[in-house]
Order: sequence, then structure tokens, then C-alpha cells
Amino acid sequence: MSAAENRPALAVALAATADSVAAYIDGAIARSGAPGARLSAAMRHATLAGGKRLRPFLVIESAALFGVPSHAAMPAAAALECIHCYSLVHDDLPAMDNDDMRRGRPTVHRAYDEATAILAGDGLLTLAFEILADDATETDPAVRLALIASLARAAGVAGMIGGQMLDLAAEGRFAEGAAHGVPLDLPADSIIELQAMKTGALLRQACEAGALLGRASPAERASLDRYARAVGRAFQIADDLLDVEGEAGLVGKAVGKDAAAGKATLVGKLGIEGARAELARLVSEAEAALAGFGSAATLLVEAAYFIADRRN
Repeated sequence: MSAAENRPALAVALAATADSVAAYIDGAIARSGAPGARLSAAMRHATLAGGKRLRPFLVIESAALFGVPSHAAMPAAAALECIHCYSLVHDDLPAMDNDDMRRGRPTVHRAYDEATAILAGDGLLTLAFEILADDATETDPAVRLALIASLARAAGVAGMIGGQMLDLAAEGRFAEGAAHGVPLDLPADSIIELQAMKTGALLRQACEAGALLGRASPAERASLDRYARAVGRAFQIADDLLDVEGEAGLVGKAVGKDAAAGKATLVGKLGIEGARAELARLVSEAEAALAGFGSAATLLVEAAYFIADRRN
């Protein structure tokens, strides 16, 4: 039984979000004007192959705290998922993580070719901002601008892109700070900072987008951000544990690659039991951050536990 199936209401909500996001992105790609069939097909391969759709789920559920219906939050949710999927396409490339499988099937550069994969990722990146800039996404231009700025920051050099660069440097990819090919022995706080940028930034943006759509107060935004920070760290620890303990057939991608590449992880620093203890602490922190929202935040709390328990 999957982690989501242990929580029936969450499983239903995640499945509904996944279906709706896939349909929205499929339509957005169809409207994008991509020339020929190959580029559109590669973009669909990157985005419509399943996945938990956790980031768009967090957008929708965060917005729901303030009475925003799911259809009104969908464009911002889909835009964020486009960014996430583009990042996976580029992360999988031979120059980066060199992965052959993603979500149980060939990565985009394996299914097509490297050039098409790069362009498909670029296409999804720019499509995300095209979606957010559309006045159909949000009638208030100030909110649209805030959404665009929020996603740009989270995806850029101070967020996901910068985190990926730090991750590569920690593997010893570059000569700065260590001999080429020799992984850096990062302290725990540096690993936390790296992961907060590479993984946590988009998860934080998901909750920030929901708060922006819902016109949340500063205090409400701060509570959601505390939740998102804890969830982001928990997500990465759970991911690192899967790489150590998971089975490739269940995880949907190769496992055991972090240690082989010398990646800096908290599992490597704290050990499995220490990482599990930190994971439990972060889930409790995430739950406490939402206490002020009462039962309206039930699904977001369930999501924190799901992240910690996931098997793929």
C-alpha cells in the first residue's frame, strides 16, 4: 500500500489534482504554438508521465485556505509544475545527473535526443511564465506580477538553479575549493542550505502562490512559509532515504546514485536513524505551523506525513 493510500482523503485529492493539472498542461502545450510534432511530444513526455503533482497540490490547497476554488488556482499550479518538469528534464541530461529512467520510463533525452530534451525543457520553462502572464490566470495584474516574481525567484539563481550549481560543486565537478572529481565534505548546515535552494525553493513557492492568490495576511503567509520550509527539508530527506533504501522498480528511477556520485546529503551526514529522527521532527514542525488554520489545513498536514512516508 502506498503512503497516499494510507490516507484516503489525501489520495483522492492528489489524484484529482494530478488529473486536472495534466489536462491543463496538455491544453497549454497544444496552444503554445510549438512547431511540428516532435517538440510538443517531448514536452508532453516530460509532463504527462504521472508523478505525485505535489507542488501543484500545495498551490491549490494553500489557496483553498482562503476560499480560492481549485479551478482559480489551477493556472498558477500548472505553471509551477511546468517549471518542476523542465528542471527534471535538464537534471537527467548526461552533463548533469545522467539518468536513463524517470517515473518508470525513459528520460526525455533517451526517448528523443539531447537537443530535443534541452529545447523541451526550455519550452516548459517559458510556458510557465506565459501562463502566469495571461489575464485569465488572475484578473488583478498586481497579483499576476507577484506570482511571476515569486516563481522567477524560486526557480532562479537564488533558488533551484543556484542549488543545483552548489550540488554539482559538492560532487567535485569543478576545481574550485577541491581537486576535480573529489566530493566536498560539506557540514550539515551547508547541506541544508543547498537543499533549501535546490528542492525547497519550489515547494515554498507553491505555498506562497496559494497565499498570493488568497490575499493572505502577513501572519498567514508567515505560517504557510514555516510549513513549506519544513516540508521542503522533509521532502529532500525522504528522497535521500529512498536513494539509499528504495527499490528502483518502486521509486521509478535508479537508486544508489547519491553515494556513487559523492552527493552531499543529510542521510550521509546523520546516518539513516538520525535522518529519520530529523524527518519526524520536521513533520511535527510543519503540522504546528498550520495550527492556526484549524481543520481547513487537514489535507496540508496529511501531505506532510505523506511526504515523510512516501515510497516513490
